[in-house]
Amino acid sequence: MASQMKIGELAEAAGIAPSRIRFYEKIGLFKAATRQANGYRSYPPQAVTLLKLIDQAQQAGFSLDELKTLLPTDIAQWDHDALVTAIREKVTHIEQLQSRLEKSRVQLQQVLSEVENRPDDLSCAENAKRVLFQFGLLPKAEVEK
Repeated sequence: MASQMKIGELAEAAGIAPSRIRFYEKIGLFKAATRQANGYRSYPPQAVTLLKLIDQAQQAGFSLDELKTLLPTDIAQWDHDALVTAIREKVTHIEQLQSRLEKSRVQLQQVLSEVENRPDDLSCAENAKRVLFQFGLLPKAEVEK
C-alpha cells in the first residue's frame, strides 16, 4: 500500500464506495484526508483501518451519531472508559432486542399453529376471530357476531 492514497484507492482497500467516504467526511465522522495542491484528497494507510472499524461498528448496531462521539481522530487516543461503556450498552441493547424477538417468534408460532390447525367446522374468518380472541386481541362480543 502506498504511503498516501487517493479516495478511489482508499475505497477499494476498505471495501466501501467513495461516496460513503465523502459522506462520512461531510458529517464529521471521518477526518483523515488532507488536500493536495491539486485539490485531491489524500489519505494515510491508517484510514483503511478506521473505515473498516466504522463499517464493522455499524454492522454491530452502532449509529453514525454514536460513532461520532466514540471515534477519536487518532485511534491511539481512544477514551477507554467511554469505549467500554458504549460497548456494554450496545451488548445490553442487543440482548434486550433478542429477548423481544424471541417473545415475538414464540407468539407468532402459537398463532400460526392455531391458524393452521383450524377446526373443520370453522371458516377461515371464524377461526381468525377465535384466534384473535384467544390471544386477547378481540373482545368476546366480536367473536359471537
